[in-house]
Amino acid sequence: MKIYTKTGDLGKTGMWGGLRVTKDSPRVHAYGTVDECNAMIGVARAHPVDPEIDQLLSRIQHTLFVVGSDLTTIEDSPNIPRVQEEDVAMLEDTIDQLEAGLAPLRQFILPGGSLAAAHLHAARTICRRAERMVVALAHDELVNPHVMSYLNRLSDCLFVLARSANARASIADIAWQSPRQAAKQGE
Repeated sequence: MKIYTKTGDLGKTGMWGGLRVTKDSPRVHAYGTVDECNAMIGVARAHPVDPEIDQLLSRIQHTLFVVGSDLTTIEDSPNIPRVQEEDVAMLEDTIDQLEAGLAPLRQFILPGGSLAAAHLHAARTICRRAERMVVALAHDELVNPHVMSYLNRLSDCLFVLARSANARASIADIAWQSPRQAAKQGE
């Protein structure tokens, strides 16, 4: 299979089922942003990370491909994998398990810490953007509601995974300080 087809040279791309849409369509923006999120998770995994977290991130990356295929399939097709309620439940279980091992949050934290955690925070913000794009898409087109739930839960999960990556690397979360607090601390 060749990586290039030349069929997109004039600004259109194909959906599952053969429909062609412009590359700046809301649907393409949505699944393209999901792909960005997946790539950033890959960057996070390229840094030293706890094996359990790495395994969870791998599973998430595979599911994000399902999210992408779901978003590129406009027509109902039994052969195309779709995001299911179980995928959302897996994220909820992961969040609950990881949070049980973390200190309770008492204030906002800043993105950062270990390289893996910083990249997971970046993936979280990309995931939130993807979620906003899918919500906007759903105003005009049919979208699997489990996709929206999955992306919403995934951003929460990435936040908890970033905190867990820092904790397992013995790096404290960076507490947010108001400008006034920061000025007092600098005195």
